[in-house]
Amino acid sequence: MSKQSKAKRDQRKKQQPRRPFLRLDAQQQVQNHAVLVNEEGQVVAAIGLQGRQWLLSIGGQTMGNADNPVPMLAMLKHLANVQEKEGRKVALEYSEQLQQLIDATAAAEGKSADDYLASLVAEFEGVEGEEAAAVADGGDAADETGDTEAAADADAGDKPQA
Repeated sequence: MSKQSKAKRDQRKKQQPRRPFLRLDAQQQVQNHAVLVNEEGQVVAAIGLQGRQWLLSIGGQTMGNADNPVPMLAMLKHLANVQEKEGRKVALEYSEQLQQLIDATAAAEGKSADDYLASLVAEFEGVEGEEAAAVADGGDAADETGDTEAAADADAGDKPQA
């Protein structure tokens, strides 16, 4: 070794660009794949991919995560339909990767991508319709279920139990 080898090495280190420290618990960036935008250009809701988890964000808050983003996309489509029924203009845009995932899932079900997504959106509308019907009926539905349960309990009392 020469007497100047340390000096040369130090000089080489100074000339190299600085590298940031890689944190062990550093979170990966979220890549947006579906965005619901209102007429003012503000993001209402989004679906993003962080590592291998799909995240659903509504109003800037992360609401949940899943391995499959297709039901979340159906939820956003339903939300867009509800917003349009209320007279607000919204636009739902999603990525090619998400479209390919929808196509693959729909092909496994034996449907076209549009039909598959429409059936998922219809499920959300069905749930909303059932809740509205329950509220419209008031306590009548609860009374009927209570009567049915009471009749089932009376029948159970007559039968011998093992």
